[in-house]
Amino acid sequence: MTDEEFAVFYGHTVRRLTGQLYVMTGDFHEAQDVVQEAFVRAWDRRHRLRQGPGPEAWVRTVARRLAVSRWRRVLRGRQLGRRSTAATSVEGPDPGMVDIAAALRRLPLRQRHCAALFYVCDLSVEAVAAETGLAVGTVKSHLSRARATLTSYLAPQVHSAEAHDG
Repeated sequence: MTDEEFAVFYGHTVRRLTGQLYVMTGDFHEAQDVVQEAFVRAWDRRHRLRQGPGPEAWVRTVARRLAVSRWRRVLRGRQLGRRSTAATSVEGPDPGMVDIAAALRRLPLRQRHCAALFYVCDLSVEAVAAETGLAVGTVKSHLSRARATLTSYLAPQVHSAEAHDG
């Protein structure tokens, strides 16, 4: 990938990838940080990015792994008695997105990851399986469980909104 192609690739994908990582992590600033770090790493290997599952999947995977590594470091720090810094408050997305993001955060990690790749990233079940290293049947199972769990989390909010509208 040439420098110009990389610039176009970055321009077309940075917002989408940040949104996808926000859904996966639940923290917008963290999503921005890990996506930017993943793009820095992609820049260093831009001439080889056409191989494999594609540059967008590569950047998304690196960003997700960076987020998991950061999460583990914070956990270890808390376990050792160190204080983690508090995130500053910024204006967030609309309330409906907050409800969905909160419901997604309640899912087990693998279900959340599969659901985010399938619903937010719009990947096929086969592509989700390839990106996560899971079997297609396992991905389908995670998606089914995620849908059922999300329905139970979000259904009371839908019913209460309908009652207020009626």
